[in-house]
Amino acid sequence: MTRTLNVVRMQLINRQTYIWVPVIVLLGSFAIAFAVYALLFSVGVTTPKYGGGAQAPLWYFGVVGVQALTLTFPFSQAMSVTRREFYVGTLVTAGITSVLLSVIFVLGGLVEQATRGWGIEGYFFYLPWVWEAGPLGAGVVFFAIAMLFFVVGFWAATIYKRFGPLATTATLIGTAAVLVALAWLITATGSWATVAEGFVALGALGLAVWGLVLNAALAASSFLTLRRAVP
Repeated sequence: MTRTLNVVRMQLINRQTYIWVPVIVLLGSFAIAFAVYALLFSVGVTTPKYGGGAQAPLWYFGVVGVQALTLTFPFSQAMSVTRREFYVGTLVTAGITSVLLSVIFVLGGLVEQATRGWGIEGYFFYLPWVWEAGPLGAGVVFFAIAMLFFVVGFWAATIYKRFGPLATTATLIGTAAVLVALAWLITATGSWATVAEGFVALGALGLAVWGLVLNAALAASSFLTLRRAVP
C-alpha cells in the first residue's frame, strides 16, 4: 500500500496535468458560458438557459488518462515500481481527482439552484436530467463520466505502449466502426424510439452505473495490456 501511495504522489508531482489545467479549462468554459448567458439576459431572454460548456473539463480527462501513462510509466519502471502498483496508484489518483471535480460540480449546481442561475437564469453546473436523483446522484454521474474519459485515454495509451501507433489507430477505427454499425442496426430495425425510452427509463443515474461497469471492463483490459507494455 505504501508503494501504491508513492505512485499517487508521483502522479501528483505534475500538478498541471491533474489540477491546474482542469481548473483553467473549467473556469474558462464557465466564464464564456456566463458571458453568453448575461448577454442573452440583457436582451430580454429570461427563460432558463442551459449549455454544454461543463463538458470541457470532463473531456480533458481523456488527455489526462493518456498523459498518466505516457509521462510517468517509464519513470516508474526506472524506480522499480511494479506494474500493478503503478496501475492501482494511477487509478486511485484519477479517482481522487474525479471526486474533487464532482464535488465542485455539485456545489456549483446547488449555488445555481439557490440563486436562480446566478440571478440571470443561466445554468452551467445544474442540468435537470442529471439532478433527477438529487445532489448525490448528480455527483455519481459526474464521477462516472470523468473516470470513463480517463480510463478510455489510459486504455488507448496502454495499447499504444504495447502494440505501437498502427495497432492503436486500427483499434480506434475499429471501435468507431462498431459504433457506426450499431447505429445502422438500430436505424434499420426502427428501434430508436425503444432505445430512447430505455435511456429515459434508466435516467442519468442508471446510465452512470452502466458507465461504471464499462469503466471496470476497460480498466481490466488496460491492466492486462500494461503487463506486457514496453516503458
